[in-house]
Amino acid sequence: MKKNNRASLSDAQKFSLVKREAIYTGLALVGLIIFWLIAGFGTSSLDVKIFHLPLWAVLGSVGVWIVAILISAVLSKKLFKDVDLGGEDNG
Repeated sequence: MKKNNRASLSDAQKFSLVKREAIYTGLALVGLIIFWLIAGFGTSSLDVKIFHLPLWAVLGSVGVWIVAILISAVLSKKLFKDVDLGGEDNG
């Protein structure tokens, strides 16, 4: 069971955590864009078909969604932390 560290973080630590998560999210976006460029444009010269569609079309559309889901899963499981950022809870 994970230790609940919501109350033990200072405001500076919370800001640092949010900043770190934002940086990793930005890096994930850059990685996804690079994948899209390579998958879509890099494979356009190949004569490979998947379900009668060119490889670049499949990788540049469905492939990008699959990679984005995988990146999101890794970020949420390994890097992101659930912390109380303050404010009032209306529930």
